[in-house]
Amino acid sequence: MKVLIAGSAGQLGRALQASAPANVTVIAPPEADFDICDPEAVARVVAATAPGLVINAAAYTAVDKAESEAAAAQRVNVNAVGLLASAARNAGAGFVHVSTDFIFDGTAHLPYPPDALPNPLGVYGRTKLEGEEAARDLHGNPLIVRTAWVYAAKGANFVAPMLRLMRERSELGVVADQIGTPTHVPTLARTIWTLAQGGHTGTFHATDAGVASWYDFAVAIHEEALALGLLTTPVTVKPIRTSDYPTPAQRPAYSVLDKSATWALTGLPNHWRVELRACLQELARG
Repeated sequence: MKVLIAGSAGQLGRALQASAPANVTVIAPPEADFDICDPEAVARVVAATAPGLVINAAAYTAVDKAESEAAAAQRVNVNAVGLLASAARNAGAGFVHVSTDFIFDGTAHLPYPPDALPNPLGVYGRTKLEGEEAARDLHGNPLIVRTAWVYAAKGANFVAPMLRLMRERSELGVVADQIGTPTHVPTLARTIWTLAQGGHTGTFHATDAGVASWYDFAVAIHEEALALGLLTTPVTVKPIRTSDYPTPAQRPAYSVLDKSATWALTGLPNHWRVELRACLQELARG
């Protein structure tokens, strides 16, 4: 089967290419040739490649910038999704769209199931929710995979700035009252392939196993990086409250996703700490 990937240069796009099943031919045009915000470009690429599946791994993910760049977030997270979904439907292809825990408001005390009522707190979450709706409305039968706290050895994510700050400072504070689950990108890519190859559609949740606060995540990065020699000097990582570190966008206090339905189909993934170690080992190898 031929699979067309939008957002091929991003951390998820690269992971999808690296983990593609043997029976899949991946088509991953560069952004210059596949502008997903351009209706003509989307129609042209889909028509020329005739994929059996289109995976949208592209997104506007700058949560705080989205508050002042709502139009840009709308173009990528909503309008482009609609273009891709329509083109996939017209080509008779399946459609996979990746969404986020930020569609929820964080007031729950148990993991959010896929059918939980969404209530996004900011522009990023709102546009991602509207992107889901566009995928459903304009494709008809997409596979939507929601994830959270995504990171990889390369790309813009929480790990790289934490390592940089730990090299530059002797002490840093990290928010301890926002709870979720870190997700190593290779886990997400494998889950998407498994669900897509199984012919599954509908909405699924996918992260690594376990839960953490951002503070827990930072402490783990510190410990693992020291053990691997990525850091040479210990630093003090202190827990702080969200109110101590105000940001333009409000974030959900609790955004753990219920993955039980996904894991029943794909198997239990590694605990997030195991996956973090694998990511940092990759960085240590250079």
